[in-house]
Amino acid sequence: MAIGALGLWIAQEIVRGVEIEGTDTLLAAAVLLGVANALVRPVVVFLTFPITLVTLGLFLLVINAAMLGLVASLLPGFSLSGFGPALVGSIVVSLTGWFASWTIGPTGRFEILIAKRRR
Repeated sequence: MAIGALGLWIAQEIVRGVEIEGTDTLLAAAVLLGVANALVRPVVVFLTFPITLVTLGLFLLVINAAMLGLVASLLPGFSLSGFGPALVGSIVVSLTGWFASWTIGPTGRFEILIAKRRR
C-alpha cells in the first residue's frame, strides 16, 4: 500500500490532470487500486488477451490506465482529466512499483549484492 501511495503521489506531482485531494484520499486510492489490480485486472486481461496479443502487449498499458480510471471514478477527491493523464499516471505508478520491488527485493528487505572476481 505504501508503494502504491508513493506512486500515486509522484504521479500527482508530475502529471498534469491527475488530482488527488488530501492524504486520506491518497491512501484510499492506493488501497482501491490494489484491490482493482488484484480482482478486476486479471479478468480484464483474460478477456482482452487477443487484443493484447495483436498489439504485442501494448494494450496492457490501456488496461492499467483503465484501472486507474476505475479508481478515480469510484473515489471522490481523485480525478483524472482524460485518457492521457490516466495513461501517463499509470505508467508512473507502475514504474514506482517496479523500482521499489527491484530495490527492496523478493525478501522484503533492502539487498546489497557484492560480486567478487575470481583470479
